[in-house]
Amino acid sequence: MSSFNFSELGPDMILDAIESLGVYPESGLLALNSYENRVYQFRADDQLKYVVKFYRPERWTNEQILDEHQFALHLDSEDIPVVPPLVINGETLFEYNNYRFCLYNSVGGRMFENDNLDQLEWLGRLLGRFHKASGVKKFNNRSTINFRPEFAEARAELQQSDFIPSYLKNTFFHDLDMLIDETLTRLDQSSAEYDVIRLHGDCHAGNILWQSNGDQDDAILVDLDDCLNGPAIQDLWMMLNGDRQQQMLQLDTLVTAYEEFNEFNTAELSLIEPLRARRMVNYMAWLAKRWSDPAFPRNFSWFASDKYWEQQVLAIKEQIYSLREPPLKLGY
Repeated sequence: MSSFNFSELGPDMILDAIESLGVYPESGLLALNSYENRVYQFRADDQLKYVVKFYRPERWTNEQILDEHQFALHLDSEDIPVVPPLVINGETLFEYNNYRFCLYNSVGGRMFENDNLDQLEWLGRLLGRFHKASGVKKFNNRSTINFRPEFAEARAELQQSDFIPSYLKNTFFHDLDMLIDETLTRLDQSSAEYDVIRLHGDCHAGNILWQSNGDQDDAILVDLDDCLNGPAIQDLWMMLNGDRQQQMLQLDTLVTAYEEFNEFNTAELSLIEPLRARRMVNYMAWLAKRWSDPAFPRNFSWFASDKYWEQQVLAIKEQIYSLREPPLKLGY
């Protein structure tokens, strides 16, 4: 089985793996939106719906996966709305034919609306509680956000890829290096001190389910696959969108609600644009690295187009400008 490959994971093997846990699917397998792993929903013979998640081979160690599972179980024990893996015979991580997998209860909900201030306020309270519970210790086996080596690795991945059109290569890498240098300079110049805590790590609208039960609304955080150590602002900044004034209003809404449950360190506001640059660069490198997986050309065909890379050159220039702007402030 080649690196990062799901080629042998067919429907029969998936069903056999699930049944090896004493759970017997009664319906077909519904593929859910996940590119890094393979995730399926099904109904079992107990008439309950479950989700099975198969981890991408060679991406995580068992210890790193168990860090994720123990984190989710800890949050659940603190009444933080997350979806923890099911514990079966005292275990959460299982293996079948070299594929590691786990099982979850299926939960429903609709997409979170990050331009809805009421929902942002709710999320701010949830993240305040989340970080209060997660901040008691750090991950032992998960990584910590570290800009310099992450940028170096991502740049090397892009450098060895064949996606960037030849006529754009010099411009692209010149601007990419400017973005990296500007980000690292901003970080070096910043005097911000912050605590490193356990984070969701990929807290965007697609990883939040919004539930309405009569008069009761609630948000549930899902997919802790990218959990890691870092500053609290990493779990907030991806909710910000629109122009500067809109982002300041959204930020103020989030942080005011957050502070009902946990103190927010305003020094971390200077990290928002560096973290945005980090995500931009890592995202391009991630797509390049995963391109041999058939799911990626099928779902991200635009990544191999000249137009995409022309747009990225413009996006990089805009991000350099954003890094040179004063950080967002509270008190909108």
